Parts: sequence; structure tokens; C-alpha cells
Amino acid sequence: MIPYSRQEIGADDIRAVVKTLKSPYLTQGPKIKEFEDALRKYTGAKYCVAFNSGTAALHGAYFAAGFKKGDEVIVPALTFAATGNAALYVGAKPVFVDVDNETGNINVLAAAKKITKRTKGIIAVDFAGRPADLDGVRRLARGHNIILIEDAAQALGATYKNRKVGTLADMTMFSFHPVKSITTGEGGAILTNDRSYHEKLIMFRSHGLTKDPKKLKDKTHAAWHQEMQLLGYNYRLTDIQAALGVNQMKKLDRFINARRAAAARYFKLFEGVRGVTLPTHEGLGDSAWHLFVVHIEAQIRDAVFTKLRTAGIGVQVHYLPVYLHPYYAGLGYRKGQCPNAERFSFSALSIPLFPRITPEEQKFVVRKLTSIMQSYGKKG
Repeated sequence: MIPYSRQEIGADDIRAVVKTLKSPYLTQGPKIKEFEDALRKYTGAKYCVAFNSGTAALHGAYFAAGFKKGDEVIVPALTFAATGNAALYVGAKPVFVDVDNETGNINVLAAAKKITKRTKGIIAVDFAGRPADLDGVRRLARGHNIILIEDAAQALGATYKNRKVGTLADMTMFSFHPVKSITTGEGGAILTNDRSYHEKLIMFRSHGLTKDPKKLKDKTHAAWHQEMQLLGYNYRLTDIQAALGVNQMKKLDRFINARRAAAARYFKLFEGVRGVTLPTHEGLGDSAWHLFVVHIEAQIRDAVFTKLRTAGIGVQVHYLPVYLHPYYAGLGYRKGQCPNAERFSFSALSIPLFPRITPEEQKFVVRKLTSIMQSYGKKG
């Protein structure tokens, strides 16, 4: 089976992890800061806080932003459920907005129409690794004095107008799940240039505790003293994971360049193929190319999906609009509220793309998909 994506783990990664396993620190040790520093230096951000998942990192960002019960947070409908769920974690209401037909990223005009007096934040998701219209979203956020959080789970290594993704929002989240740009097994991080957000995030990921002498309310105790000053969680990344992350960061640019080269090959291989709509070619050299999403007629998409899986091609679908999940239906959200996102989702098909995919594997994918489309009368 050719998967839609997979991690690349080398002997050097294994050695890095084993070295940490033999060290005194398996967690809460020096590798955490080393990994955070690598991310910070790569993106140009002032601060970085690592978490044990991208979802935990989003939770932390929404908390640090001060979102709470009664607040509204604008979220693009086409994203992983966690982007909306994190608003619910802090008691806020996710307000889903439609997306651009071509990129799947947030539609700024649609978002502007959803802003109310209760709106406290807006989330820009970089769908498939392609940065959203960050200038447009930032202008909207600043114009209404709301916080901008970039869900860049799929976009580590991407650039926006010659700037690395990571410093273009008030807070930016990266994910290190195995199919992402780099992996720590599971993991995530928030990058920011705001010191106050950084301090809240540090405490939030570790039970709300602090040992910082400057922050202690009771300064009469010895060095062992720590205080819980807010309700936090155990969202810490381990040194074992961070060791893998540090080593993976050394290879990030190579991974991204390989993804971009593979995406460029697909554009050439699909020339003349009917019935398959390719992603927009614009920004080929800027996207992290986490996914290569093509579109098939909605009426046959699921059948094509099944035939490709049967042929040994591990295609996937990204994503069901969040509000269509049964849990959200129970909260009163209804089908039809974001028609672009629904059209995009019901025709989308993610085909294999990862750093070590070979030209032969890509040719096989295109050949099989072309043959299937021809069986439906889509002849090139």
C-alpha cells in the first residue's frame, strides 16, 4: 500500500532518541528547550512552547488568548475537528465560516460577515500546507481588535511573502504528528512574539504551576516551592520526543523541497487527464505541501476512493466540515451553512505525497486514477 503520507525516520534519528534514553532525563530535561530553540530560530519567532500534541497546543493558545464562555471564535469550516473543539474546551463558541473554492483556506469576506460584539478571535488554517490569506485575515483581526491564531499544523516549512510561517499571527500552532513536515511521534508547539502569551503557555502545559521567583505569591519558602496559579494540564512533551524533533529539524528543508518536487511532478503527470481537478498551482514554491488534494465529481468520489484503495493506493479525504460531525449537529449546527466547504469536502481526494515517494509510485497513482476515470467516461 502506498500511503497518502508517512514519516521519514533515519538511523540518525534513532541514534538521537537512544542517546536521550540513556541520559538522566526522559522528560522535563534539556532537549525540550533545544527543540523549542530550533523551532524559534527556524521561524524567527521570539518564543516557542512545545506541547504533547497539536491539539494540546491549540488548547493552550485559546487559553492564553483569554477565550471564555460567551465569546465567539471564527473558525474555517474545512479543518480537523480540533480547531473547533479547542474553542469548546475553554467554553467559547466556534463560529464556522466558509472557505475559498480553490485553496480550501478561510474566505476573509465570509469571515468579516460573521464578526459580532462577542467575537474575540479568528483562526486561519493553512489547509494542505498552503498559507492562508494571512495579510487579509490580519487586517480583519486588527480592524476589529481580535486575536489571530494561525493553525499551521500542516505548514511548518512554508513561506508567506518570503517570510517563514510562524511569526505572522499573534500565535501560531505547529503539529508533529507522523504525517506532518517533521515528527516527534505526537507533539505540537505554539510560537509567538508576545511575552505574556509565552508565560501563560508555559504554565498551562504543566498544571498551571510556576517556580519563577518573580511570579511567586509566597516568597518565604526555599527553592523547592512551586505554586499553582491557574488551572493547567499535563501537556508536556517528553525529552525522548524532543530529541527526535531536534534531529528532524535538521532535515526539514530537505523534506519540504522533496514534497515540492513531488507536487511539481504530479502537475506534469496529470496533464491531459480528464475528470480530475488539480489544486491551484499558485504558490507551488511556498506551500509545505502536506497534502496533494485533487477533486473528483462528488457522485463518484467515494467509489473512486474505494477502487484506489483496492489497487493499493492509500488515498484519504481531508476533511469533513467540522460542523457536520454528529457531535456538532447535537449542538445545533446544520448542513448548508458553508456551501463552499461542503462542495470542496465532498469532491476532495488526497493522493499520496511524502518526501520519499518515488516518481514510479507517482506514475502508478496517476495511471490507476486515469484508468478509473476512463471507466466513468472521462477520456483524455
